[in-house]
Amino acid sequence: MELDVVELSRLQFAMTALYHFLFVPLTLGLSILVAIMETVYVMTGRPIWRQMTKFWGTLFGINFVLGVATGITMEFQFGMNWAYYSHYVGDVFGAPLAIEGLMAFFLEATFVGLFFFGWDKLSRVKHLMVTWLVAIGSNFSALWILIANGWMQHPVGAEFNPMTMRMEMTSFFDVVFNEVAQAKFVHTVSAGYVTAAMFVMGVSAWYLLKGRHIELARRSITVAASFGLASAISVVVLGDESGYDAGLNQKMKLAAIEAMWETEEAPAPFTLVGIPNQEARETKYAIHIPYVMGIIGTRSLTEEIPGIAELVEQAEGQVRSGIIAYDALMTIQEQMQDTPADVLETFEQHSDDLGYAFLLLRYVDDPRNATEEQIVMAANDTVPHVWPMFWAFRIMVGIGMALILINGYFFVRSSFKGMDYPRWALRLSVAAIPLPWIAAEMGWIVAEYGRQPWTVDGILPTALSVSHLSVTQLLLTIAGFALFYTVLFVVEMGLMIKYIKKGPTQDVAVTDEWMTKHEHRLRTHDGNVPEFTPAE
Repeated sequence: MELDVVELSRLQFAMTALYHFLFVPLTLGLSILVAIMETVYVMTGRPIWRQMTKFWGTLFGINFVLGVATGITMEFQFGMNWAYYSHYVGDVFGAPLAIEGLMAFFLEATFVGLFFFGWDKLSRVKHLMVTWLVAIGSNFSALWILIANGWMQHPVGAEFNPMTMRMEMTSFFDVVFNEVAQAKFVHTVSAGYVTAAMFVMGVSAWYLLKGRHIELARRSITVAASFGLASAISVVVLGDESGYDAGLNQKMKLAAIEAMWETEEAPAPFTLVGIPNQEARETKYAIHIPYVMGIIGTRSLTEEIPGIAELVEQAEGQVRSGIIAYDALMTIQEQMQDTPADVLETFEQHSDDLGYAFLLLRYVDDPRNATEEQIVMAANDTVPHVWPMFWAFRIMVGIGMALILINGYFFVRSSFKGMDYPRWALRLSVAAIPLPWIAAEMGWIVAEYGRQPWTVDGILPTALSVSHLSVTQLLLTIAGFALFYTVLFVVEMGLMIKYIKKGPTQDVAVTDEWMTKHEHRLRTHDGNVPEFTPAE
């Protein structure tokens, strides 16, 4: 029954998290693209750029609202579905979440209103400042969330207090500048930029195929292709940094991604494709690329990457060390201030492995009574499911490479071919709109599924983190979330499609302003001002 509660709690959080991340990358990327477009408008005064800013800003606003609604739900789940997790690490995990709400979200939400309703009340420069503050707030939100998540992947700047039975922060600096968190931030944000670039490019390509809003679409593709190419390349480069960090701090995750069952001679090859078999601990029909994984994981040609079998053996030793720490902890809890110095010293020596003793609570009420067989079982539990990890990573990488090629092609056509695009390329761009979302979701599966069986890597097992809920309660809430989120998805898609079909509206105010400024340049020989469209 407890295992059912754990799995259902994981399912619910995974469902809401993956759904929420449908909106996050587009919000991150569109906020920057809209700010770039308005910057060009302020610099040139050309009406077409204001029209572009308003149009793509409207789509940003729709997406932003849905992202906020789904994000709030996730934060409530920490207290409702993961109560012991919140109690155990709340002193550390809660800090970046609180800062995100107070600093980033309020900044973002406040200036979103000024963005939409301040066009006729603010000067051009002031409105541009508002737009950039919206973009900065969006990215700061991602920063603090990913700092919190990065700490779960690589818990630094905190230590366990045996008196309070909780993790307590020892260095806020170490938490904020955690190398894993910083790598995750730049990688995730770059992926969001690619997502927005492909969205803008795909919608603009659809307009060109339909022969509508030609000037807006061509300029939008030019901006999106340049922005998207730079971002897609950075995703690959920064993804390499994440792989290196995993090789340093999450060796089991890296071994599972590669389905590396045994430690191989350095430098390890990269398995391009294959069929992992976790029970037999082998990968059938594997195609290897020499040296690549060794370079990614260690950035050297001489350092080994440990395989799953070796890491399980290490985990078994950590489980045994954790039992010693658990025994000392129980003594500390019983005697508190009167605890002998040698017991405290013993705990300090083995406290880093305490979490591995907690893995035994799945099999025995008291880890000190664990059998040899149970210790081996707990060590084997440190291996995540390899098959989904293996393929999620390869799907993500494959899509990433395809996005570089697509953005690169449109960048060349925009820069050197007069913004002339073949119809097959436009159709490809429309069809490719979902690809960045698929890659991003695969990336989160690799990051979060690969951390199992831990909620906080090496410290708190997932099985201990959940609230005392019933299976019925979880099934009802999962069904409720599924229904509610389906409705939200229909609303989101309906609004997006409606405003995309409607297209940009003619901006009368800016047309008149631009006409007055440039009237002397537009007059014909007979002194009349010709009719023109805002794009002209």
